[in-house]
Amino acid sequence: MVRNSLAIFEAIVRRVARFVPNSHELPTELHPFEARNIHPALPTVVRNLFDNGHYAQATFEAFKFIDNEVARHSSPSGSGKRLMMTAFSESSPEIRLNPLRTTSERDEQEGFKFLFAGGMMAIRNPRGHKHAMQDDPDVCLDHLAFASMLLRRLAEAGYK
Repeated sequence: MVRNSLAIFEAIVRRVARFVPNSHELPTELHPFEARNIHPALPTVVRNLFDNGHYAQATFEAFKFIDNEVARHSSPSGSGKRLMMTAFSESSPEIRLNPLRTTSERDEQEGFKFLFAGGMMAIRNPRGHKHAMQDDPDVCLDHLAFASMLLRRLAEAGYK
């Protein structure tokens, strides 16, 4: 009886398989990095940490990368807030995001100076100084989206 039931089940499955697309043709769910358009220049360690549930560490590594990128395109004078305030200074920037001719362009430069510095102070630093800090995946993805926006602005200004 069981053998007969299994044979019937197998026959049904084989018939149905003809009408089901191959598994490689089935739509796959996007990884959160693709869904949130996380910048591909971030080191692979960021994605690996995220995939393994180490969200705070993934954020920390992303912002260390931004710190290093800004230092690479400027004369490193410290790191974190100090570096960002110097590199993006609207009066004598080492990294110019625009021609700085108009009030609006100078305001943009100053605004990004504070965004970069704020990212170091409010996002990177707590994860570098607090032991065993925990983030959830959505908070991490928000941080990584912000980091991606900063990296894209650098690239738009010609710093790759």
